[in-house]
Amino acid sequence: MKAVQFNNGIRIIDSPRPDPPKSEAVIRVLMAGICNTDIELARGYMNFRGIPGHEFVGIVEQCDDPALIAKRVVGEINSVCHACDFCKRNMPHHCANRTVLGILGRAGAFAEYVSLPIENLDVVPDAIPNEIAVFTEPVAAAFRIHEQIDVNPGDRVIVLGDGKLGLLCAQVMRLKSNQVQCIGKHTDKLKTLDNLGIETRTPNDPLEPNADIVVEATGSADGLKRALQLVRPEGAIILKTTVAHETALDFSLPVINEVRIIGSRCGPFPPALDALAKGSVRVSPMIHATYALEDAIAALEHAQRPGVLKVLLNISE
Repeated sequence: MKAVQFNNGIRIIDSPRPDPPKSEAVIRVLMAGICNTDIELARGYMNFRGIPGHEFVGIVEQCDDPALIAKRVVGEINSVCHACDFCKRNMPHHCANRTVLGILGRAGAFAEYVSLPIENLDVVPDAIPNEIAVFTEPVAAAFRIHEQIDVNPGDRVIVLGDGKLGLLCAQVMRLKSNQVQCIGKHTDKLKTLDNLGIETRTPNDPLEPNADIVVEATGSADGLKRALQLVRPEGAIILKTTVAHETALDFSLPVINEVRIIGSRCGPFPPALDALAKGSVRVSPMIHATYALEDAIAALEHAQRPGVLKVLLNISE
């Protein structure tokens, strides 16, 4: 099969088709999405070597569950052992022995075929086209917030960051809160939310502090500092940004104000698929370009241009 490989550079390679154990399915990838993690991996993050890609939609071609054959699916990216202490505590996303699709110990979806455990797969409703279904994983990451904290209609929520995840978090938070603001530097990106009736601001606009919840999705080392300035005492900060380098933090403010700081990563697929099917989360305005698999190098370069949101790889439609 054809695949993208990160190994001291980016290249298109011929790679063996997956031959997984019976507990896994082989999926023909239809479409994959490029996210910021993929870009960081290409730059050397985690010393990654291999086939990247974790946002995908595909068709099951080989599987011990006959009900899944020929079904269009998306897949949870964490493959877990079910035996470690974290799995036994019902914390599988933190499995001590997990592999992570296209990120850690498992070949990813920037390829014609990929394999995942059967238990990781969710069937995509017919109403969701491939270019929308490919957003399921990042939309699920936004829904993780609803699993971690209670969000009430009267809560004032600020989302910091107008990148892909920030725009998705703002829409998902709007499903429960009537007072959502997204703060970003790029008015063209913020138009995605303006058109949905979600309030937006730029950093130079006056901002009222004492928000009940602040979602930090800037991708910047300074994002947490800004979040601490905007959250109320005993409020909550949800961290969606991962920063590879060390970051200095003054601990006095979160201690004095008794602020909850919650890391947030992968989330549930069923509510994400439901929101995409109903259109309560809109992602089509975020698609800026689509490339063929053989043009993946150009696609990754495009994804890094200023102002670009989502770039897709059309692999085998």
